Amino acid sequence: MRVLFDIVHPAHALFFKNAIERLRSEGAEIAIASRHKDVTVDLLDSWGFDHRPVTRAGAGAPQLAIELVKRDVAVWQMARKLRPDVMAGFGGVAISHVGKLLGIPAISFYDSDNAALQTALTWPFITHVYTPESYAGPLPEGRHSHFQGPKERAFLENFEPDLATAKRCGFDETRDNFLVRTVSWNANHDLGKAGWDVDTLRQLVAQLSRHGRVHISAEGDLPSDLAAHAYAGRPADLHHLMALCRGYVGESLTIARECAVLGVPAVTQCSDINGISRELEEKGLVIGLRGGGEKELLEAVAWMLAIDPAEHLKLRDAYLAKVGRLTEFVTNAIRNAARR
Repeated sequence: MRVLFDIVHPAHALFFKNAIERLRSEGAEIAIASRHKDVTVDLLDSWGFDHRPVTRAGAGAPQLAIELVKRDVAVWQMARKLRPDVMAGFGGVAISHVGKLLGIPAISFYDSDNAALQTALTWPFITHVYTPESYAGPLPEGRHSHFQGPKERAFLENFEPDLATAKRCGFDETRDNFLVRTVSWNANHDLGKAGWDVDTLRQLVAQLSRHGRVHISAEGDLPSDLAAHAYAGRPADLHHLMALCRGYVGESLTIARECAVLGVPAVTQCSDINGISRELEEKGLVIGLRGGGEKELLEAVAWMLAIDPAEHLKLRDAYLAKVGRLTEFVTNAIRNAARR
């Protein structure tokens, strides 16, 4: 079996990691079209995955449009050479177009309900799409199936944090640790959105610093007075630190969901919450803020600090007990598409 993966974001690299390893162990020939976006390439390199970075993430609508054309052409060239039995992606814009042109099955996994531009460019051409049960966005009729729980389970199902690795990343085992994440807001589904200003970030770090060690994972540079809080480890090792933290506060919905799976209390402030994030909020695993300013954020952090970690783990365990193994679901979806 020959499989072409379209990986454009760090979260998508994590989503497909275990499936790629399993398919490769079964003898599948794997090709990966990657992208220079945040730490996507770093993650793939750290795992020893062969891949081809075919585009670099643009900023703003014009650059994203140019990148889309370049990526379609590059993935088309890769597919012509490999002749895959199936192509898989998370979102899957490029593979949907290439698959339609070349007659190759292209399957997508997705969870962003409100990414109107992404889905408009993809759903008319995709062979099949898989979304969480709580997904509330538009779907292609007759070409859709559900999976349970957040996509982040695919990477974290068998994950065990390593204290020594966490300490190399700056973890301080003598006190509580907190992870803060800021994002650049330059993805296609982020157009027109913005995040915290520097003063809000400073107030947040000051509040958390009174309770422990703060680690900031930032897309972009930090101001000099916050540089000492910058995450000190490799991108591939972040989850070892994350899993041992007392709490998470950030603009990234992905990391909030990862923390939910790991049993780490999380606060996320984002105006565009998707269905799976709402599901995790309803289960008590994430505190989500749709809007508001600094005052609302700091109040939510105070609520998070009052959470009993042991009780929170019980909530997490009860939730995960109701959902199945996602890696097995993903690999079976790929196998089935290849057979068709």
